[in-house]
Amino acid sequence: MNLTIAVDSGLVGRARDVARMQGRSLQDLIREYLQTVVGDQPGAAVADELLELMDSEGGHSGGARFRRDDAYEGRV
Repeated sequence: MNLTIAVDSGLVGRARDVARMQGRSLQDLIREYLQTVVGDQPGAAVADELLELMDSEGGHSGGARFRRDDAYEGRV
C-alpha cells in the first residue's frame, strides 16, 4: 500500500541523513517505526516473553561491567 503524507522538507532531509548513516532507506526507517508503534504482539504477550527470558537466562553478566556510553555506541 502506498501512503502520502505532508512532512517538512528539513525534517525529511535530516531523516534521510539518518537513514543513509544506517545504510538504509527512508522508506525502510518509516516502515520499521510504524511496525514498532503498532507492534506484532499485544502487551501481555510481550511481558510474558520477557518474563520467560528472564527466568531462562538468569540475567547474570558474569561480573562484566558496562558503561552507559557503551550501550549507546553506534547509535544516532
